[in-house]
Amino acid sequence: MIRLPQWMRRTLLVTAVANVGVAAMFLPAAHSVRALAGFPEAPPFYLDLAGLFILLFGLGYLWMGIINRGDRLFIAISAVGKLSFFALTVHLWSAGDLPVRVPVLGAGDLVFATLFAAWLVTARAVAAPAPGVAPTVPV
Repeated sequence: MIRLPQWMRRTLLVTAVANVGVAAMFLPAAHSVRALAGFPEAPPFYLDLAGLFILLFGLGYLWMGIINRGDRLFIAISAVGKLSFFALTVHLWSAGDLPVRVPVLGAGDLVFATLFAAWLVTARAVAAPAPGVAPTVPV
């Protein structure tokens, strides 16, 4: 895990709060909140499943923000997931299956995906070479 710069730590903590809030929106009883946001209804199993994944990632962001360390694989998967969610909402809106407010609300995930990608590009892992293995040198 890599020590986080202050901006990335704050990003993870804000993302954690956002994810926990959105996870609550997927509780089956939160029908009116989903309707206000423009999300279609679904059977409780799928609402719970989506909410669970959103909550678990939110807890991962919270933990990394608290310990001030970032895991490159987790952040990379998160960036792809957030970008994919935004792209999916834009696609479904352009097909007429979602109101425009869904991709507008999902634009927050585009912002977080961009910030995650920026951290991935700038973060450098500091790791000692394995015993008995010479460090690789570009030729």
